[in-house]
Amino acid sequence: MKSEKGQSLVEFALVLPLLAMLILAIVDFGRIYHVYLTLDHAGREAARAASIGKDDTTIKSVAVNDASSINLTTDQVSISPSTRSSGSDVRITITYPVDFLTPVIGQIIGTFDLKDTTVMRVE
Repeated sequence: MKSEKGQSLVEFALVLPLLAMLILAIVDFGRIYHVYLTLDHAGREAARAASIGKDDTTIKSVAVNDASSINLTTDQVSISPSTRSSGSDVRITITYPVDFLTPVIGQIIGTFDLKDTTVMRVE
């Protein structure tokens, strides 16, 4: 019977890339889920501010402050309609670009936009 001293090292070298891809995919999923939850929270808070009659600058700053962990900018927040009256709906839309850390998936999919839309009635 021949020596099997290097067998486990060869097996580990074959499995290591798959294991690394799996770990990076888990990290990517966690990052994207965090961005999704943050956008949802920021959209709700901005819609609340809009529903009580705040101006557009204040509404955008509320969204940006609530999403400070992902570095949201005011350019990524849109408010419609621009003039609001009591009883009408206000729509806050936040669009945020997300890219993958996983090398292969990142090259295939590239950057994509997560979009959150919140509608609330103006008081």
